[in-house]
Amino acid sequence: MSMNRREFIQLMSAAAAGGMLPGCDRTSTSGVGKTAAMQSPEKIYDIPKFGNVTLMHMTDCHAQLNPIYFREPNVNLGVGKAFGQPPHIVGDKLLEYFGVKPNSADAYAYTYLNFAEAAKTYGKVGGFAHLQTLVKKLRADHGPTNTLLLDGGDTWQGSGTAYWTRGKDMVGACNRLGVDVMTGHWEFTYLDKEVISNVKDFQGEFVCQNVFVKDAASFDYRFADFAGFNENSLRAFKPYSIKTMGDGTRVAVIGQAFPYTPIANPSRFIPDWTFGIRDSEMQDIVDKVRATEKPDVVVVISHNGMDVDLKMASRVSGIDAIFGGHTHDGVPKPTVVKNPGGQTLVTNAGSNGKFLGFMQFDVRNGKIQDYRYKLIPVFSNLLEADKEMATYIDDVRKPYLKTLNEELAIAEETLYRRGNFNGTFDQIICDALRVVGGAQISLSPGFRWGTSVLPGQAITMDNVMDQTCITYPETYVREMTGSDIKAILEDVADNLFNADPYYQQGGDMVRVGGMDYTMDVNAKIGGRVSEMRLDDGTLVEADKKYTVSGWATVGSKAPGRPIWEVVAEYLRDEKIAKVKKLNTPKLLGAKGNPGIAEYLGEMA
Repeated sequence: MSMNRREFIQLMSAAAAGGMLPGCDRTSTSGVGKTAAMQSPEKIYDIPKFGNVTLMHMTDCHAQLNPIYFREPNVNLGVGKAFGQPPHIVGDKLLEYFGVKPNSADAYAYTYLNFAEAAKTYGKVGGFAHLQTLVKKLRADHGPTNTLLLDGGDTWQGSGTAYWTRGKDMVGACNRLGVDVMTGHWEFTYLDKEVISNVKDFQGEFVCQNVFVKDAASFDYRFADFAGFNENSLRAFKPYSIKTMGDGTRVAVIGQAFPYTPIANPSRFIPDWTFGIRDSEMQDIVDKVRATEKPDVVVVISHNGMDVDLKMASRVSGIDAIFGGHTHDGVPKPTVVKNPGGQTLVTNAGSNGKFLGFMQFDVRNGKIQDYRYKLIPVFSNLLEADKEMATYIDDVRKPYLKTLNEELAIAEETLYRRGNFNGTFDQIICDALRVVGGAQISLSPGFRWGTSVLPGQAITMDNVMDQTCITYPETYVREMTGSDIKAILEDVADNLFNADPYYQQGGDMVRVGGMDYTMDVNAKIGGRVSEMRLDDGTLVEADKKYTVSGWATVGSKAPGRPIWEVVAEYLRDEKIAKVKKLNTPKLLGAKGNPGIAEYLGEMA
C-alpha cells in the first residue's frame, strides 16, 4: 500500500504524539525532550543553531538519484578490539547502545528490525531531489557561508544511468546539490581518462592525499596538464582544500581515497596510479597544513572504512574529525579516539542517500571548543522534492526508462544484500549464475551497495542494475578444485576478520550458491573455513574439480555476458523471485557477539 505525502504526515503526526519520531522522548523531564515530543513531523529537520561552523556529510550514495528502500544488516561482526564496538552492533543492541527508541522512525533507519513492516509505515529514504531540499533548508537555517557539504565518495557508481553515462549523471547531480569537497573509491572504476574528465566537470574539489603517480609513469605522464597533479610530490590529485567560513574561520579538508582500490577493483582501468593507507604521508600533510595554512579546524573526508579510520585516528595527530565512508555504517554518534596529539572524532554516515551527517563546531581562539552531531535520516515522504533537481533526474533517466522499468518478476520476500555472509538478493544472483550457467557452485562478490525490494513488489531492471552495475560485469563458468574454492573463501574472510583493520578491505564475505561451509570467525587465515559441502550434502574434496560460475573478475576480463543479463534472464523465467535455499555458513565463535542477530544459519 502506498500513501501520499499528506497521509504520511498524518501518520507521522500520530507517531509524534506517541513520542515515536526521531528525537522524541516522552519520558524526558528536560525541556528539550518535551519540545521534541510535541514537534510536528515537518519540524524534525529543524536543528537548533550551535557554533559557527557546520559540516554536512554524505557518503556511499552509489548513484541512487531516486528514493529507495535499504535494509541495514543483521550481521556486522566485530572481532578482536572491534568486538562490541561501533559499527559492529546490530538490531536491539544498537538501539540500546545509542539510546534509540524501539519501533521508531530512527529504529527503522538505523536497523533491520521489522524492516518490511516499518518500510510500509515510514516509506522510502534518500533521493537527490529530497536530499536537495534538506541541504537547502540546513544551509538557510545555519548560514550559507558557515556550511560545507562533504562527499565521501562511491557517488558516481551503482546504477544503470551512472554506468551508461560513465558517472556524468552523478557529477551533474552533485554540482546541483552543491557538494564542496569529495574523495573517491568506485569513482576509480571508470577508465582513468573518464575519471579525469569527471573531476574536471565536478564544480567542487576532488581531494586525495594518498593517490600518487607511479614512478614508471611519471616521466611521460598522460595527465600532466591536469590541475590537480603535482609534479614535485607526484600526487595525482589535490591532497586538501582550505575553506574560509563567513566569519573568517578556516577549515582544512584532507582527502583519503579508498586505499585498496587497485586490489579490490581492476588496476587495468587506472594503471598509472598507486594508493595505500599512508599514515606517514597523512601525518606530514596534517603537519604541513597546520604550519602553513593556519586552519582553525582540520578534518579528513575518508573512504577508508570505519575500522581503518578508528586506527588511523589513534596514530595520526592533529585531525579534529574524520568523516568516514566505504563500510556503509550508519552510526548515530561519533566515536572519540585518543591519540598523542589529543583526540579525533570519527563518524560514518551510512549509504544510498539514506542519511546526512550534520556536525556543528563551536570554533573560537583557533580551535574547536565544543561540537554537536546528528546523523539525519532522509525520509523522502517528509521532504518535498526539489523541483529543479527532480527535473534534472527525470531528464537524465528518460533515455533509459524503457529498459529500467521492465518488470522481471515479483519478490516473494524482502530482497536485500547488506550483511557479512549473505542476503536474499545475493542468493537470487547466485541462483541465477548457477542455473543459467549450468554450474554446481556460484560465487558473487560481497559488495555492500544494492537497494532492497519489499515483498510483493515487482523487481525491475532498475533494481537489478542497482545490485550489479559495475564496469567489469562479465560472467564466467570455469572449473575449480575444492582447494581453489577454499583459498578464495579464506582470502576474503581475512579481508573481513583480520584483527588488524589495516589488513581489512571493508567488504562483506563472498556469497556462495550451491554450497555451505563452516566459518570460524576468530581463527587465523587458512583455518577459518572448513566442512564445505554441496547442497546435497556431498563433501567438497580438495583435489576434485567443480564447475563454478561467477562475475566481477578483478584481473583479466571474463568472457561471459554481463551479470545483469544473466539475472534478468533468470528472473523472467522464474516470474516469482523465491529464495529456495539461503546458503549461509555455520558460524563458530559468533555466539554472544552483539554484531549478529536473528541469524538464519547455524551457530555453534
